[in-house]
Amino acid sequence: MRSLVKENFIFASLILLVIFFGLAADNFFSLVTLRTILNQLPALTVVTVGMTLVLIVGGIDLSVGSVLGFCATIVGMAMMNWDFSIVTACFLAIGAGIICGSVNGILAAYLALPSFIVTLGMLEMARGMAYITTDSQTMYIGASIQKLALPISGTGVSPALVIALSTVFAAQFILTRTVPGRHIVAVGANTRAARMSGIDTKLYRMVVLAVSGALAGLGGIFNAAYLGAADPNAGAGMELAAIAAAVIGGTSLMGGRGSVAGAFAGVLIIAILQNGLAQLGVSEPAKRLITGGVIIIAVFIDSWRIRRDRMRTG
Repeated sequence: MRSLVKENFIFASLILLVIFFGLAADNFFSLVTLRTILNQLPALTVVTVGMTLVLIVGGIDLSVGSVLGFCATIVGMAMMNWDFSIVTACFLAIGAGIICGSVNGILAAYLALPSFIVTLGMLEMARGMAYITTDSQTMYIGASIQKLALPISGTGVSPALVIALSTVFAAQFILTRTVPGRHIVAVGANTRAARMSGIDTKLYRMVVLAVSGALAGLGGIFNAAYLGAADPNAGAGMELAAIAAAVIGGTSLMGGRGSVAGAFAGVLIIAILQNGLAQLGVSEPAKRLITGGVIIIAVFIDSWRIRRDRMRTG
């Protein structure tokens, strides 16, 4: 019941935000604005899904933005330098993401290193590999990859958005309707109790970080499709946006609680907030100030909710 009330509050906040910008900005309710928001969603959405799972299990992944950029360069290299098909290039990019995520997972889960430090190291390594791969130059791919970001005829929805939404639905179903999903929540809520009940906590921590890497690789494909190019700087700061979306959507930074559907609402809130503020003529520094304030409020609400729950159960 509490989870339902929380998610209803998040979606109500989203609706109120849309109404506010619709009244305050002259062109907010327009096809151009809708397309702009929809085009921004796929990469951040899939990265946020992975981040949400990592946060629920009690970890954090600061490397997703750099892994996204590295995987985007893999797509560019595979298609432009190695003459691979788009399908093969995409599999290589996701595979590279899985490798990066698995390294994070092995070090954090099986060697008991803090995921914050491990993924911070991977953040630097993946960005360095992106620069080395492209010689620090943007690699233009063109229409062969852009078709993933272009609307399907007669629908106005791109294949990238369809895949991103399918990822949200699949992850939400796994998290709420399957045994592995319940185990993920259990590991984040109380690792010792989960271990004593027979759950392989190390395996789950490793797997969710590998999944996060895979989804960052998918985000790299979507980013390359959106730009029509492989940019070694792609994804810079996206780890912060993903964490913000997850927290705004009700996922706890302390682990053990979260919702993929709520995190997607957080992605929508961030996208709408940034576009609405831009249409109101708010400067970039002011937009970052306001967005940061929203994140702090979300974290404050989460901390207050944790203290309240502890007092009730104590």
